[in-house]
Amino acid sequence: MKSPQVITANRLKDGDVVYLTPENKWSEKIDDAIVARSDEDIAAFMMIANQAIEDLEIIGPYKFNVEYSGKKLKPISMREIIRAAGPTIRRDLGKQASKE
Repeated sequence: MKSPQVITANRLKDGDVVYLTPENKWSEKIDDAIVARSDEDIAAFMMIANQAIEDLEIIGPYKFNVEYSGKKLKPISMREIIRAAGPTIRRDLGKQASKE
């Protein structure tokens, strides 16, 4: 594994983007995510995600690369930057509205 990674999915009840946390819960905040530093971590985290699928909590879990910006996690790919921030239109709506 070259870069730290986190697990993301969509919450089944409302479709929101969520991230796996160290407590094996799902948070809407990327900074709450548990960071995988090895392939073994990813395998263990995906087992947790697969159980969450069976429990009808999430859908479509997958891993993606992150980097640290100070103490905050920052997605590397544009897709994940958008998923973490919310819609790219109407900056007054979605997750990005609370950051401005």
